[in-house]
Amino acid sequence: MRVGFIGLGTMGTHFASNLQKSGFDLVVHDLSRQATEEHVRAGAMWVESPKAVAKHSDIIMASLPGPPEVEAVFLDNDKGLIAAAREDHVIFDLSTNSPTVIRDIYAKFAERGAHVLDAPVSGGPKGAKSGKLAIWVGGNEKVFEKNRTYLDAIGDQVKYIGKIGAGAIAKLVHNSAGYAIQCAISEVFTAGVKAGVEPLALWEAIRQGARGRVRTFDSLGDHFLINHYDPPNFALQLAHKDISLACELGRDMEVPMRLINLTQQEMREALNRDWGHRDSRSFLLLQQERAGLQIEEKREDVAAILASG
Repeated sequence: MRVGFIGLGTMGTHFASNLQKSGFDLVVHDLSRQATEEHVRAGAMWVESPKAVAKHSDIIMASLPGPPEVEAVFLDNDKGLIAAAREDHVIFDLSTNSPTVIRDIYAKFAERGAHVLDAPVSGGPKGAKSGKLAIWVGGNEKVFEKNRTYLDAIGDQVKYIGKIGAGAIAKLVHNSAGYAIQCAISEVFTAGVKAGVEPLALWEAIRQGARGRVRTFDSLGDHFLINHYDPPNFALQLAHKDISLACELGRDMEVPMRLINLTQQEMREALNRDWGHRDSRSFLLLQQERAGLQIEEKREDVAAILASG
């Protein structure tokens, strides 16, 4: 089957190359024809529009900057994919996109019998080139399983997440959490440097601490996902003491630390509920309460995911 690829930018150029290395026959399109020259030299066929990609392809992948570009490529009635969409077309949106936008696109293509799946990626340009890449897929599971070989050609961690939009949601959760964590680290790190510790020495120290030695999201399995905070691994009252000392350091050094101060306030609210004896992560229950939900997964299910790598 012929694979159409739209968007040969920083990430897309590597995806297309890896598809070609896996033996797939490509049809390519980009606003810049020059961006497709390497792939055309390797045997791909260039076409002038997303509509033309749809005419000449059975499987289609799009790697685009964001929702406006995705809507233009998918929904333009003259030159977009929808202008030539047909029954049993399978289209993967690899972009970081809005769940609302991809669900709307999914519905419009379903009217024509075509299958749209959101499949955002995580791994950056290095991962796109090497193939060491996570791909989170939302949409029809049977369609995914039948066609996952195309995704396996560009990523080594391809996972079906749920219904259409689930992949986009997973990507937004991952990226926003990552940036917020970096922001919090920058707050306390600048306070530490201003207090007199050399940057490299501080970085070398903290990367070997308890938090530095674990994967960022794995620790959610210890308490948060299984809703288990008693008995504590480390008491909330002690954690509050630690972060209060950090806030004091920030004040002494005249370094603003908005996220760290907010975390202290969250812990204080939990202490006011007499949770000081509970695990230090128990203050995370406050956010579940505000969101109007309770998360409680089975220990064995969490353990199985952790064991899978």
